[in-house]
Amino acid sequence: MNILFTLCGRAGSKGVKGKNARDFLGIPLAWYSLAAINLYVEKCIKEDDHVDVVVNTDSEDLIHLANNSGFKGITIQRRNENLAGDKVPKVAVILDCLERAEKQFDFSYDVVVDLDITSPLRTVADIQNAIDKKLARPEVDVVYSVTHSRRNPYFNMVKEENGFFKKAIPSQFTTRQEAPIFYDMNASIYAYSPTALKEKDHSSFFNSNCDAIIMFDTGILDIDSEEDYELMQVIAKYLYDNISKFSEIHNKALSWK
Repeated sequence: MNILFTLCGRAGSKGVKGKNARDFLGIPLAWYSLAAINLYVEKCIKEDDHVDVVVNTDSEDLIHLANNSGFKGITIQRRNENLAGDKVPKVAVILDCLERAEKQFDFSYDVVVDLDITSPLRTVADIQNAIDKKLARPEVDVVYSVTHSRRNPYFNMVKEENGFFKKAIPSQFTTRQEAPIFYDMNASIYAYSPTALKEKDHSSFFNSNCDAIIMFDTGILDIDSEEDYELMQVIAKYLYDNISKFSEIHNKALSWK
């Protein structure tokens, strides 16, 4: 099995300035994703497996952090300028990672696994589950991570229309348990088919032919605002102090300081 791991981070961020290169509980945020990959390689890779890890960025700060982590099997890909805009779909960046890695390392990959830098609360088992499900379902374009949704468009999500508020989807359900089950994409783990990355339309990539793994619900799993950044650290400290599958990644990243 050949796996390509990707970490992709831009220099600019509108919601949280420089978030990809910030510290999180005193440790560089990017190190949590690198530590998760490092532990996956140590625990789950078989003798005949091959893993490459690339960090794709236009941020000198992120390059410095990646190069100074304790995980030495990292290749830096400097992001092309035409892929550095805030409206560029991330799938296009991951495809660029794949094509450059195939050329540089002369490997064909069975799966491309992207870990979002701003989602530090994942476990090694989550990564393994995503990879295993994707390999078990070669017809699926991507397996991504989700959590159970805290709101349901049939029951307690509303929209404004013609000066009034109404249910997002009209229904007669009187309890949330009666409504169809929905999930939140938590932007943490994506296990892609290399063929789909090359052939599928990027703008509608997640509209069809996808599967998912369900992760532990931590309330907030991506950092899109300063409030997210502060609250996530409170949640993370509790998880690192009390649940071993989270703390092992924190401890691995901490050992690199």
